[in-house]
Amino acid sequence: MDFDYFRHGESTSTNSNRQSLLTSGWRPFNREFDWGYLWQLMSSDSREFMQKSVNLASNFADALGRNHYTWWANLLNVASDNTRYEFEKYWNYVTPEPLAPDHRYKDVLATETPIVQFVSRNSIPIDYVLNRLQEISVIRVLQLLGRPDVITQYYMERDFYFPPDKFVSWERLDVVNTVYAYWGEHDIWLQIDPYDRGRRQYTLMAKKLAPLVNKATYDLAVMLSGYQSRVGKVHSQFDIKSFPDEIQSFSDSVQHSILNQKQLAVLVHGEPGTGKTAWTQAVAKEILVPLGFVIFILDHDAIANFVPPTYLERICIIINEADNLAQNRAYEVAQYNNKTEHILSLLDGTLYQSVIDDSGVQMNQRLVVLMTCNTTERLDPAMLRKGRVDLICEFTKRFV
Repeated sequence: MDFDYFRHGESTSTNSNRQSLLTSGWRPFNREFDWGYLWQLMSSDSREFMQKSVNLASNFADALGRNHYTWWANLLNVASDNTRYEFEKYWNYVTPEPLAPDHRYKDVLATETPIVQFVSRNSIPIDYVLNRLQEISVIRVLQLLGRPDVITQYYMERDFYFPPDKFVSWERLDVVNTVYAYWGEHDIWLQIDPYDRGRRQYTLMAKKLAPLVNKATYDLAVMLSGYQSRVGKVHSQFDIKSFPDEIQSFSDSVQHSILNQKQLAVLVHGEPGTGKTAWTQAVAKEILVPLGFVIFILDHDAIANFVPPTYLERICIIINEADNLAQNRAYEVAQYNNKTEHILSLLDGTLYQSVIDDSGVQMNQRLVVLMTCNTTERLDPAMLRKGRVDLICEFTKRFV
């Protein structure tokens, strides 16, 4: 009894899902006949083609030639489930399959949505922030792509399609099984997999996603400090032109280096109130964002667990109070953590570029690190060696 009840519930759910698809705009997909595809089957797989053709003819002959039924009963028998199943199986064999993504595409960007945040005063939400950034990037790419050329879904051994002219948004599209969408102009595929509680995974696949991702992530910034996080745009209270002339001249040198170096580390130091933090925000907003850099403003705990996302080609990391991060290892306090080694490896590039990803992403990735500190005296001497920090400037005039 319980088993029958379970099967009944399963059947009801299946019918409900199918009805939901039909009422929400999905339509059964009819595979179209293609002479070229048929000729390819006949010439390349003639033995299998002949066998399946004979099997189909045999099924029809058996349905029509039963002596103990009248002729009209035999005609009805042709429309039976068994005969129809055999015909559909044969039709699916002699017609091309619906378009599907090429999973060999090397550029893949995926996200589960909606991203759920679990944050407390004792946890650093670096994973949440990076996942949230990836979610925003995927959604922005979809917005740039607009309406797809093809939308299909396979359910209960049948293919369904959604008319692109009726498409409104991905959130309003009913997804009961894997959905595929395709944009011919960009040669990009989208795969949507449904999870429980309304969650979905969106996966973009293409031969080259970088141009769209760069465009989608324009003006994005991430702030992570303690248990507080924010993904949005860079805010700068002051313009670069409002700084003293010598700082503006230094800003010009920084801009020139950004344009000509793949990796750049800049350190500004000075007493509190000389505008160091305000300057890094101004440089980020006026120089780096227009060049397509995604800005990460990270505290010390976050930078110790940060790995630049590989799908981003241009990244800027802003670290305030670096003298509390890369402390002189000669002091006892610096020997109780490995933050100094981490920041040194970041500046060297050894942490992220000692092994190049097989996709070659790091070959194109550009990194700018902007650091501030009150004094260089507490910094580890190794940090100031040639090749780690490219540009250094002291802020001497009271600014804020």
